[in-house]
Amino acid sequence: MAMRLSGFALASYVVATMTIGMNAAHGAELKVMASAGMKEVVTDLVPAFEKASGHKVTIIWAGNENILSRIRGGEMVDLVIMAGSNLDKLIAEGKLVGTSRADIAKSGVGVAIRAGLPKPDISSTAALTEAVLAAKSIAYSSGPSGHYVADLFKKMGIADRIKHKVTQTPSGVQVGDIMARGEADLGFQQVSELIHVKGIEYLGPLPADIQVITVFSAAVHASAQNPAAAAALVKFLTAPEAAPTIRRVGMEPG
Repeated sequence: MAMRLSGFALASYVVATMTIGMNAAHGAELKVMASAGMKEVVTDLVPAFEKASGHKVTIIWAGNENILSRIRGGEMVDLVIMAGSNLDKLIAEGKLVGTSRADIAKSGVGVAIRAGLPKPDISSTAALTEAVLAAKSIAYSSGPSGHYVADLFKKMGIADRIKHKVTQTPSGVQVGDIMARGEADLGFQQVSELIHVKGIEYLGPLPADIQVITVFSAAVHASAQNPAAAAALVKFLTAPEAAPTIRRVGMEPG
């Protein structure tokens, strides 16, 4: 999906990026490990960064739990982008550089139904509870949104009543994808991970009184091969000109 900026805005963005990347080695090979929750944003913006900076970006997509495991296990990248709460764990462990940390975007938890099924009312907590109880099968992720939804079902007092029809996807497996395959009727995940998936219909965010916001952040790896280029990419993703792209995929700037 191409980055959708006007010609003037794109030109300004490119100039800004060239400025912020001046201290980075030209033509660096930048390796990024990123949460799938940021896929729409990053894939939209990275091509313009590559064009402006001359750097080449290779992105490794993974779930938050998988990223934690891989970085803790010694996998080397230049930059990590994931849920801020988990990023902070890696910073505390010395795996990432704390002073490089920056918030990029934030997202609420969304709800979707498999395409072709009747759309339930999710406008209130009571309505959502009824929709969950009525659904034949339910899926949520193993990332921050999934952990929250699992706790939410307990607080609603329905966890035991629905446990036989709930699937928690493995790290990195998208809820929308298993729904599109017919493996779940009702799904919960970050809005950005549901809104563009074919084969499902995005119903909307959780009701405001039970919503939770996940902040997606970035930090440079403590052993990055190209730390200056990684820092330049972070500045690019957090520039004001990135905001329209972030909002278009159902998120808000960090």
